[in-house]
Amino acid sequence: MNIIITGASSGVGFEAVIELILSGNHKVIALARSQDKLERLLEIAHGLNPDCQLYALSFDIVHDDYEGLQQFIATNFDNRIDVLINNAGVLINKSFTQLLETDFVEMLQSNFIGHVRIIQALLPLIPAGSHILNIGSMGGFQGSVKFPGLSAYSASKAALHTLTECLAQELIEQDIKVNCLALGSAQTEMLEQAFPGYQSPVLAFEMGKYVADFALTGHKFFNGKVLPVAVSTP
Repeated sequence: MNIIITGASSGVGFEAVIELILSGNHKVIALARSQDKLERLLEIAHGLNPDCQLYALSFDIVHDDYEGLQQFIATNFDNRIDVLINNAGVLINKSFTQLLETDFVEMLQSNFIGHVRIIQALLPLIPAGSHILNIGSMGGFQGSVKFPGLSAYSASKAALHTLTECLAQELIEQDIKVNCLALGSAQTEMLEQAFPGYQSPVLAFEMGKYVADFALTGHKFFNGKVLPVAVSTP
């Protein structure tokens, strides 16, 4: 399969890429803003599978021009994307009274608008039978426990969840499935930022493997679903 994953330089995205390249059956384009971390990803991936077909590109899904990315995909992916994993995101941990309007704008841009931009830009390259997988959060999952300091983050993830449900309906005739995994805690840098000192029962590589496996097969069983993936929240 031809797979694109955003937010690939750390945490769950990093581990998902590692899982996806192990078999050697897939071509993967890993996108993130940090070139240094992407180079580390490449080094580790080629150490595990010297023949892996992994391209690591520094790219900002909110601000960068998509024309160059589209051309790269056309050249290296034969103009076809089988799986798009929208994993990029950031977190601000502040009490509501301390949050600025710009904090809400940043959360919405990074956790929602960026995903809208990449889906719209790449949709012409996504054929029937493909899977768009959004990575949400239990923080934005209706009815889940909510925590102080995460209102801007959680609201932005809730927007992504609703987009998933709407987009799945719009793409039914094109036979493109759209799902979202609302992740609970996994031991990542983002978790430490949200809950300093907390130790998750789920390791980053375990969650990364789950995301990778679901991206490859989940659309055979689900469409338009926002599925909670959580042992604990946090």
